[in-house]
Amino acid sequence: MHRELKRETARPPAADRRAQQARFDRFRRRYNDERPHEALDNATPASRWQPSARPYSDRVVGPEYPGHWEIRRVSNAGAIRLHRHRIFLSQALHHQDIGLEEIDDGLWQVVYYRTVLGVLDEATGRVTGVGRSESV
Repeated sequence: MHRELKRETARPPAADRRAQQARFDRFRRRYNDERPHEALDNATPASRWQPSARPYSDRVVGPEYPGHWEIRRVSNAGAIRLHRHRIFLSQALHHQDIGLEEIDDGLWQVVYYRTVLGVLDEATGRVTGVGRSESV
């Protein structure tokens, strides 16, 4: 399949992106709708495809944290603020809400959905244990 894809769409490449996309679209149409597949008893993939019976939401539901937790939104730079500290977590979390549960004086468990990201020491502004995969 990959050799055929390259031969029909990319060697040589089309003159511009629009022409290249048209080649990919033609290949996909032929591959899925016209060409029989031996692995499918010579049926086409399109003839065997069925939409999922499982509903999928268009919107991902944000995390919900207990009422006594501190909630912080992660900045574009991947950081949060807690009191007078700016603490870097991860840019992968930008615009996400994380939960902070105080587990001891000045120690906060940092949680994303139900995953513990680490423990924040308010005195140092550092998070330790980032990356472990415990659930709350």
